[in-house]
Amino acid sequence: MKFLHFICCFILFLPPVIGQELPPVQNFSPEEYAAENQNWAITQGANDFIYVANNSGLLEYDGARWRIYDSPNKTIIRAVETSGDRIYTGAYMEFGYWEPDQKGLLEYHSLSRKEELQLVEDEQFWNIFTIDNLVLFQSLNRIYSYDTQNQSLDIFAPEGNITKAFRIDKSVYFQLEGQGLFQLQEGKAVLISEAEFLKNDVLVGFFKEESRFVLITARSGFFSLKNDEVINIPVPQNVQEVVIYSCQKLRDGSLMLGTISSGLMHLDQNFTFDYVLNQQRGISNNTVLCIKEDRDANVWLGLDNGISVINSSTAFKVFRDNAGKLGSVYTAARMGDYLYLGTNQGLFYRTIQDKANNYQLISGTKGQVWSLNKLGDDLFCGHHEGTFLVDKASVRQIAKTPGTWQIQWLDKAQGLAIQGNYSGLYVLQNTANGWELRNKITGFDISSRYFGLGPNQTIYVSHEYKGVFKVSVNENFTQVRNYKLIPELPPAEKAGITSYKNRLFYVSNAGVYELNEQTETFQMDILLTKSFFETGSYTTGKLTYDPENDRLWAFNSQEISYLKPGILADEFEINRFALPAKARRDIPGFENITPVGTNVYLLGNSTGYTLFDLNEAREEAFTIRLRSIENGTRDGKLQYINQNLEETFANEQSNFRFMFSVPQYDKFRAVVYQYRLKGYYEEWSAWSPEAQVSYENLPYGDYVFEVRARIGEAYSENTLSYPFRIKRPWYLSILAIASYVVLGLLLLTGIQMYNRRHYQKQKQRLIEINNRKIELANSEKQREIIRLENEKLQQDVDSKSRELAASTMNLVKKNELLNTIKKELEQAEQKNTKSVIKIIDNNLDPKKDWEFFKEAFNNADKDFLKKIKRLHPKLTPNDLKLCAYLRLNLTSKEIAPLLNISVRSVEIKRYRLRKKMDLEREDGLVEYILSI
Repeated sequence: MKFLHFICCFILFLPPVIGQELPPVQNFSPEEYAAENQNWAITQGANDFIYVANNSGLLEYDGARWRIYDSPNKTIIRAVETSGDRIYTGAYMEFGYWEPDQKGLLEYHSLSRKEELQLVEDEQFWNIFTIDNLVLFQSLNRIYSYDTQNQSLDIFAPEGNITKAFRIDKSVYFQLEGQGLFQLQEGKAVLISEAEFLKNDVLVGFFKEESRFVLITARSGFFSLKNDEVINIPVPQNVQEVVIYSCQKLRDGSLMLGTISSGLMHLDQNFTFDYVLNQQRGISNNTVLCIKEDRDANVWLGLDNGISVINSSTAFKVFRDNAGKLGSVYTAARMGDYLYLGTNQGLFYRTIQDKANNYQLISGTKGQVWSLNKLGDDLFCGHHEGTFLVDKASVRQIAKTPGTWQIQWLDKAQGLAIQGNYSGLYVLQNTANGWELRNKITGFDISSRYFGLGPNQTIYVSHEYKGVFKVSVNENFTQVRNYKLIPELPPAEKAGITSYKNRLFYVSNAGVYELNEQTETFQMDILLTKSFFETGSYTTGKLTYDPENDRLWAFNSQEISYLKPGILADEFEINRFALPAKARRDIPGFENITPVGTNVYLLGNSTGYTLFDLNEAREEAFTIRLRSIENGTRDGKLQYINQNLEETFANEQSNFRFMFSVPQYDKFRAVVYQYRLKGYYEEWSAWSPEAQVSYENLPYGDYVFEVRARIGEAYSENTLSYPFRIKRPWYLSILAIASYVVLGLLLLTGIQMYNRRHYQKQKQRLIEINNRKIELANSEKQREIIRLENEKLQQDVDSKSRELAASTMNLVKKNELLNTIKKELEQAEQKNTKSVIKIIDNNLDPKKDWEFFKEAFNNADKDFLKKIKRLHPKLTPNDLKLCAYLRLNLTSKEIAPLLNISVRSVEIKRYRLRKKMDLEREDGLVEYILSI
């Protein structure tokens, strides 16, 4: 219990959150400007660019990009000043000036390297002043005066070390170590004051104020000098405790003090402390080496580690919760003399009169606050733990249902309000006892962060992950009749529904949709979609309605904008402010803007809030500058080119990169660019924050590159234009085209000649083909004749073969018959048979039979005997006879009568024949003879 009591007391008596609404600060780290940490001097050129003396060399910033130029002798540059187009710098044993060349790059010219000039050993240059046509370079030992008209150098060498030098009007003042303050008059040192503090301390600030001089020292304080009288100027205690290194009086009369370890202090005209900026309060380092106010009243700081710029004259003020006691601001409201902030840590308040911004936590509200809604004279707080009614510095809980997203009127006449919670929709009622929870609208339990009322007892609820629900409820808003998802409105990241007067808008990354009450459908509003997202990309669908000023606010990645009614009822007038999301530090999906004064708005963010004063918002004239043009081949490195001449490039040099910028340095004024390349495409590009554009592989032709800029609603006074030409490729040059014409004519002539020859050849070929066809026809006829003749010959051969076979068979039969008769007669043993046998023997003459057979065989197969004789020269006539009979495929039995021998003798002859022919055992004799 004691522990709980302690916790309650701790929450009740939490210390207030103390902060201050400060001018915006933009920081540049060494990684961003790509040089070393320390920055010793800053100035602004005639082109409005910022130039910084850095350990690595000379830095140039054009509002879009940094560029580094190495110091001429690779030493630290400690002084920089501009005069006209020249940028004068001083370094170790070196001083001179830089001038832009025709390519837009700076080129260095040394003044200290003249032969007649001898610098002091180890001399460094810490200050540069310009007075009319004179440029003065101050080192610790001398002051060198350079006359820009006659280009001469004069040297002033005082007796002592120069600790600091200052220019007031057209006079130069300097402090000599241990001696006092002097004025340079006609090349001589004239003592102004030898006050003790000037001998013992370093003078860091010296300026004229009406009839007196103000002197600011590093440690001894502030003093005024008038008529040789030195008077101490009282300053706040916290200023007395710091060591001052740099000082700058601003145009509004206030004073900036850069310290060694305590950051930057701002004093008003009366030397009253205003605010301090340090590492915990905005700038990136606590050691301020130099201070410079530019033409737009921005204050530039050269730090021991980085560069910071303070937008001291902007319409914005920034409150940062550096201690983390306030948290992220999700919502805000002003009721009477009280300003409320709803954060992730609770509901905080302060009075409007409390300029110290002492925010205090309202007891009982610790935790996440989602919304602050004003209904009439009542302020409702939508909290993670329920709904609270806010009354000055206290609250009363009227609903304990967790997670109240927002509250709006349901029926103002009846005192009814509707709220969306984690678990659906609820109705509040203002009774005699005050506001209280009347009922839950049952039948719909889906989280209702965004909702709006439609006609015919409908409520439209947007859910990021489900889509948009159309919820129909009964007459007394106690129960849901039915609900359904609207198919034409799919789920979208950070989408939202907003009521604006009698209209209902749904905004998502697809565009802006408005509810048509007659058809009860959502239809895209093309004009509003273009107005909201013309410049920046979509970030949130949350719109914020400001009924006090009748403004509907919207956010995108590059701007905030508001709509207000136009001349016609259905028209809107849009006003844009260049305020990028990166600078706003929005809580994604919970962007909020609240009126807290006359045209003064509070933008809550993740680290506090930003105040935006519309009364101070100004649309200043500005110009856009072409920084550089680079050109190169399709596969080569880009080279800087002359910007002042209309150049003609070779066809291979078809890659271009254009860099441009607007030298404005307000953190909350984002510049967007639009460009086109006439001759390639005529339409302007979409607005983009990118300050460069590249084109690759452009075809030949004439081009004009144009670019313009916009900040909010203001357009640049000029539109940059650069004309150029890309030559035709060699194969499309006039000579090449003439050559192509000649070659074409020659080709046509050649084609014509070729065609004639071709047709002649075709004609000859046709003749030849026809002749060949005739020849083929004749040959076909001839072949047919030959075929017929061959057939006839074959028939003759076949006939003779048949005759041969027949005669052979006849011989065989005859011989067989005669032999049979002879045998019979021999057996008869009669005398008269001998004569018959003799007659038979005469008719069995093998020689005559062979001659007859040979003649017939040669007629049928005349080359056989010659072939076999050639193959086997050892064959005898009897062997040839046997071969002939075997070729006729006669059996041994059939051959025996022809040879007038026995069958056994035929077999013996066949065997001998195989031997003479050297046939293998597996080779058939008859098959071999038939194959010849």
